[in-house]
Amino acid sequence: MSSATSLSFIPVLSRLSPLVIRVLGCNPGTMTLQGTNTYLVGHGPQRILIDTGDGQKPEYNQALSKILREERAGIHSIILTHWHLDHVGGLANAGDSCRVFKFPRVGDSLEVTSRASPITDRQTFAVEGATLTAWHTPGHTVDHVVLHLQARVEENALFSGDCILGEGTGVFEDLYEYMNSLSRIAKQKPALIYPAHGAVIPDPVHKIQYYIQHRKEREEQILAVLADENQVGGFTPLDFVKRIYKTTPEKLHDAAAKNVSQHLSKLVKEGRVRKVTDSANGFELAQPH
Repeated sequence: MSSATSLSFIPVLSRLSPLVIRVLGCNPGTMTLQGTNTYLVGHGPQRILIDTGDGQKPEYNQALSKILREERAGIHSIILTHWHLDHVGGLANAGDSCRVFKFPRVGDSLEVTSRASPITDRQTFAVEGATLTAWHTPGHTVDHVVLHLQARVEENALFSGDCILGEGTGVFEDLYEYMNSLSRIAKQKPALIYPAHGAVIPDPVHKIQYYIQHRKEREEQILAVLADENQVGGFTPLDFVKRIYKTTPEKLHDAAAKNVSQHLSKLVKEGRVRKVTDSANGFELAQPH
């Protein structure tokens, strides 16, 4: 994520194209940046709302109601990109007349709503002027989806949820799945990205390549430590932090260790790193040199 002082300004209401209106969630913070971007899509009397904010900010509800009155439109359906509260909390304020869709967390206690109909990969949603195709992109969360906008006036735009941010880099539950999802998005070669946090991304291919390269560089640093050093019991995530994050303040080391743990989990899945048999937290090269 980016620091608050370096963030670009985002108005509460923005018409981004003839088909897309952004409504800022009015919930700025370390993890949400300027706030959570929600989007009204379409140009007829019925629109699709992508995400709902956290449900705690009256100014967001007022802004959404204002733009719907001005547009003389209602919400036909709500699509939730994933389960995090700043994306689904506002669902409690939504009326019963609109349908809700979300990719399910099957058998998971983190599933947030029984109201939502399940999204399937490549499912389409249509309103006047626009069709959205949902692509399952796990990694940030297991239930994450991005939405591809197909329309004559705005082709090949993508609503990226938290998979790709307008500013800074993202966080993830599973780096292995996350990297696969980035590759899947890259193959679509979107011309424009509307992220759930931060400003609109006009050069998506470059941004995605940066995300992928950034993670690969960290991965190579971890592998270099394992290749250059030996340690009884292997290296713990915090050991890597002390060697790699040399300019990072110590108070942030625990957060950095969580990031390293995700990289290690990915490398284990790929068979490049293994856990030390007699150590709970130690890792070593799968084929030590």
